[in-house]
Amino acid sequence: MLGFGGDPVPAVGLDEATMPDARLEVPEAGTAGLFSRDRHDRAVHALGKSYGDVVRGHRGEFLNAPDLVARPTREDEVLEVMERAAERGAAVIPFGGGTSVVGGVEPRLADRSGPAISLDMTAFDRVLEVDPVSLGARIQAGVRGPWLEDQLREHGLTLRHYPQSFEYSTLGGWIVTRAGGHFATGETHIDDLVESVRALTPRGTWQSRRLPGSGAGPSPDRMLLGSEGILGVVTEAWMRVRPRPQFRASATVEFPEFTAAATGAVRAIAQSRLGPSNCRLIDPLEALTTGAGDGSATLLLLGFESAAVPVDGQLGQAIAIAIDHGGRVASEKVSGPGPEGTDPGESGGGSDRWRDAFLLAPYLRDTFVSCGVLSETFETAITWDLFEEFHRAVTAATREAVASVCGGPPEGPGAPRVSCRLTHVYPDGAAPYFTVLAPAVRGGELEQWREIKAAASQAIIEGGGTITHHHAVGRDHRPWYDRQRPGLFADALRAAKGGVDPGGLLNPGVLIDP
Repeated sequence: MLGFGGDPVPAVGLDEATMPDARLEVPEAGTAGLFSRDRHDRAVHALGKSYGDVVRGHRGEFLNAPDLVARPTREDEVLEVMERAAERGAAVIPFGGGTSVVGGVEPRLADRSGPAISLDMTAFDRVLEVDPVSLGARIQAGVRGPWLEDQLREHGLTLRHYPQSFEYSTLGGWIVTRAGGHFATGETHIDDLVESVRALTPRGTWQSRRLPGSGAGPSPDRMLLGSEGILGVVTEAWMRVRPRPQFRASATVEFPEFTAAATGAVRAIAQSRLGPSNCRLIDPLEALTTGAGDGSATLLLLGFESAAVPVDGQLGQAIAIAIDHGGRVASEKVSGPGPEGTDPGESGGGSDRWRDAFLLAPYLRDTFVSCGVLSETFETAITWDLFEEFHRAVTAATREAVASVCGGPPEGPGAPRVSCRLTHVYPDGAAPYFTVLAPAVRGGELEQWREIKAAASQAIIEGGGTITHHHAVGRDHRPWYDRQRPGLFADALRAAKGGVDPGGLLNPGVLIDP
């Protein structure tokens, strides 16, 4: 279908992989089994899941592997890890599902001579308490998405947070990266679902009071949200939960052109405050690539859900708005209470094939690397008044970079693909999410990837967008994040870091310099 790629090249086996010797010994004293120097453990915690990470893993290049992996099961063990790291001058990299696509969990340190410990929090995987009156749940930070939902399902509840990394990412990872969920409007960001957070720092415990809201100064929770592990290790949080949805309604609407549908129908629906659970716009190339359509039309996937009342009325109003802006209804579905499916995106509406591709996509990156296909995604957000020119400029800059480093015909079979979809929409703007598929140069994948990423990131910042809408900053986005944030805020963040982590143990190099 793509018209480019080659014969599959197998990945380098772990025994043949390149990995420096560990510079730390497993401590003899202390908690038994807390630390590991196992080669497989170190490899698993050496990289995230960006295209560049997958390329290096495929090549067997684990040059920044942690020296030790720690798997605490209790808070006192987390403190023990930080104490032993301080004694040995080692960095501590909090690790959840390892799904970072921005270099957030790789021990890629400015001081390459210093050792690092990867702090794996996945043993903290329980729902500890449920408050059915206030609809809250106290949840440990290391729990992965499916196991979290399984536990809440026993109480008829859901967190309603489904990022694309749902199967592996963890609650703590969602909190410290300000993750965005699958749903396009409303309480889709993890920010909206946090009531209070508990974190451990080298100087003590950081815990906020559980409240529905507070005007008491800057929020301690908001400071941990998006902190990417530099201010503390999140161990648990009280989260807002809700009854599981019983009523659903969805539709797919076709449009002839992407930007007109975005600034017309999608903007009008977002500003109507109807609050669809899904309002995802997919350009024709994206629809063709994922199998959601035949490439002849832009697709708008609309969905509504409720735990208590039918939602077909809201869907009808959204469809009417879409039709007023030149849309044509391709399909429509309404369902009421009944046996629940298991697909986390079941209430999203629209094409089942597109939703399946959404969940499958992260797994395909290994195949793309093996077959010589460069794949990259990047997301941002922009206000509606700038959207049309912004989309044009970012798309053009990305295509130019892809053509420069990848070659191939500019149009037709075998041409590199740059497609776009809107993942989240707001009354004042939208989050465009771009996908690049292009022929890779064997052995030059990382250089190609970095050049395309730099060109796209530069266009985003120059166009007034954010360097990341929901993928965090990590180490890969630092050059553009430093341009986006106010300088005085960077000073304030450094001061906060110095207050809770004066030795600079926690994830050095992320958000601010060590």
